[in-house]
Amino acid sequence: MKRAVPILAILAALYFGWARINDPPQPGRVAAPAAEAVEQAYAGQVSGIQVRGEGRVVHILPDDDDGSRHQRFILKLASGQTLLVAHNIDLAARLAGLQEGDVVAFNGVYEWNSKGGLIHWTHRDPGGRHEAGWLKHNGRTYQ
Repeated sequence: MKRAVPILAILAALYFGWARINDPPQPGRVAAPAAEAVEQAYAGQVSGIQVRGEGRVVHILPDDDDGSRHQRFILKLASGQTLLVAHNIDLAARLAGLQEGDVVAFNGVYEWNSKGGLIHWTHRDPGGRHEAGWLKHNGRTYQ
């Protein structure tokens, strides 16, 4: 029962934020239900849900070249939560000129981990079976 409450809260946040899911957020402004969905997914240890938000780059990691190549960096959300972003650069362009301190908006799939979670599927799905994700950085959309 304790686990059901956070899951219900996440589903409610997703439901109320659904109308805005196709509109990329403006820098500095994220719809509250969508931003809360990331925090609630972390608190509820939920994975595999489509979320959006934005954060400030606090660390740039080396690319992951094992299998599909991914550009990796860590975002810090306004709440203080951190997220690893794993952006597939075999399917989408690398974020050009990314630096620590930059703001990046995201739409992707959240996966829980004890360090805050990770976001992936920040790109189009070549098979057309999955909602397209994206990243926004310096006025450019990457997908």
